[in-house]
Amino acid sequence: MNKLIFLTVLTMSVNAFSQDTIISLWPKDKIPNYVASDEKEEHVIEDILRISKVQDPTIEVYLPSKKNATGQAMVIFPGGGYRILAYDWEGIDIAKFLNSKGIAGIVVKYRLPSTVSQTNPQDVPLMDAQRALRLVRSKAEEFHIDPNKIGAMGFSAGGHLASTLGTHFDEKVYTAIDEADKLSARPDFLTLCYPVITFNQSSTHKGSQNNLLGKNPKLATVDRFSNEKQVSANTPPTFLLHATDDKAVPVENSLAFYKALVKNNVPAALHVFPTGGHGFALGLQDPHLRTWPELLFGWLEGLE
Repeated sequence: MNKLIFLTVLTMSVNAFSQDTIISLWPKDKIPNYVASDEKEEHVIEDILRISKVQDPTIEVYLPSKKNATGQAMVIFPGGGYRILAYDWEGIDIAKFLNSKGIAGIVVKYRLPSTVSQTNPQDVPLMDAQRALRLVRSKAEEFHIDPNKIGAMGFSAGGHLASTLGTHFDEKVYTAIDEADKLSARPDFLTLCYPVITFNQSSTHKGSQNNLLGKNPKLATVDRFSNEKQVSANTPPTFLLHATDDKAVPVENSLAFYKALVKNNVPAALHVFPTGGHGFALGLQDPHLRTWPELLFGWLEGLE
């Protein structure tokens, strides 16, 4: 019921200026690491829309009205433990809310490592993430956004993917297919909401680790995807959000990334709420959590 009320209010507030356009990340015959199979993409709607077994990775573009637009854009990676995508709750709903503040919201339907129609599955989400940033940057004029104000935003495992993009943006994981791939995949800023960060501490979210890396990954692979170890001076400015009582993805994940950012002199903001658990998304039904979007917007203004 709370989600229904939230969606009704949200729809009323943003439907005047948001429209969606869905664009495939890759040409059908050039999807990297794709293996033909009989597997079908699954969309299940219960309390939220869950997408799994992604076959055609896409971006879904929501743009604010031109008169309200700030020129900023957020490329959004929904969570779901690298098993499913919580596509509306941590994707579409977020994009529409960002539109209300003049920010373009672009939701990525990225491939998941559990899908059988691919090889070397641990690299596939990063391939799609890099491609999404480059594709959005290539369409900056069409989308009326500033190519130097494109951020990446992720929730839970989507936060891991966003932080992977922020620390591995220049790692070559696929062969360029067009002019868009000549552009940088570096986000201009990161927003990480209750993110999975590390795979080699007691605070690891084992479900995400097992789904992405398998059950017995090599130590070098674990370190490669433990993103607190991959932070450098080139990592984008980062806004982190977590709840102390998160039992699924402990707050130590955000703390570790924040410490690494500070060590490398990367501008960072960390907001930890005492309660909220995991998966609260916008948190608009909670008097404390619902303040976090305004904290983000203020932080984004400070980057300009």
